[in-house]
Amino acid sequence: MKFRTLGSSDLEVSEISLGSWLTYGAGVEREHTEACTKAAFEAGINFFDTANVYGTGAAEEAWGNILSGYERNSYVLATKVYFPMSKTDRGLSAKQIEKQLDASLQRLRTDYVDLYQCHRYDWDTPLEETMEALTRAVDSGKARYIGFSEWPAERIQAALDMTGGAKFVSSQPQYSLLWREPEDEVIPLCAANGISQIVWSPLGQGVLSGKYDPDSPPPRDSRAASAEMSGFMDRLLQPDVLRAVQQLKPIAEEAGLTMPQFALAWVLREPNVASAIIGASRPSQVRENAAASGVIIDTQLFLKAEAIVNEALNREPA
Repeated sequence: MKFRTLGSSDLEVSEISLGSWLTYGAGVEREHTEACTKAAFEAGINFFDTANVYGTGAAEEAWGNILSGYERNSYVLATKVYFPMSKTDRGLSAKQIEKQLDASLQRLRTDYVDLYQCHRYDWDTPLEETMEALTRAVDSGKARYIGFSEWPAERIQAALDMTGGAKFVSSQPQYSLLWREPEDEVIPLCAANGISQIVWSPLGQGVLSGKYDPDSPPPRDSRAASAEMSGFMDRLLQPDVLRAVQQLKPIAEEAGLTMPQFALAWVLREPNVASAIIGASRPSQVRENAAASGVIIDTQLFLKAEAIVNEALNREPA
């Protein structure tokens, strides 16, 4: 496993990290969660990402129970705040950040998180209030560093323009061979200001694994068939896109990789990406994905893959 420095922080994070969205504490049993977490440590993964809203606290509780069995300095722990935790608890006000951080720490069974992230931008709270509250969280020692997820470039710049206080070290965008929007503004802005990317959905919600047949409906037990993902994955499940993904298989084989490994390696080719977050319900998935770290691939293979996907998505070459 290779490691990269997270932005301007002193955190060294594994290129592959383990996330808990739609899985731990909700859709995956405790024994499987524990097995995947153990497999992550054995594969050299040291970075674990969750959020208070995942399973309405259940994901944090699951990892709190499991990670408490490991030395606290042996892993980097990240969580998030913003989405509703009740009818009245949501957003990035000072009151909510303080309340939700304390609740997350209790569920995670730790005195601090290494990275506390704003899960989305809160248009109902002044940015100054949010940044002041995050600074207090860092000053208190409850959070070592701060980050954000899916913030518009102009709001990132607005935060950068503020003097004094804690500074962001991470951005968590959706980014994959099928979704390259962060390359337009967010990645260049962050790269110039000591902010690294922690990528979610690097496998395009599993589409880049090649498991979906363009001529058949998704398997009943797949993520694409779940009610929770209805609508979210529609653009990725178009027949043209799925056929393009099938064309990537021989390219991955030429690189000596599985499809998921090739997709992860493509994401990690971007220097501003510190880590790619994977989801896993089986230890074998963790081991397979972790093996994508540090691989060296001919750039021409990436360019071939990009050309195939660009044509399917009617996208201009980067």
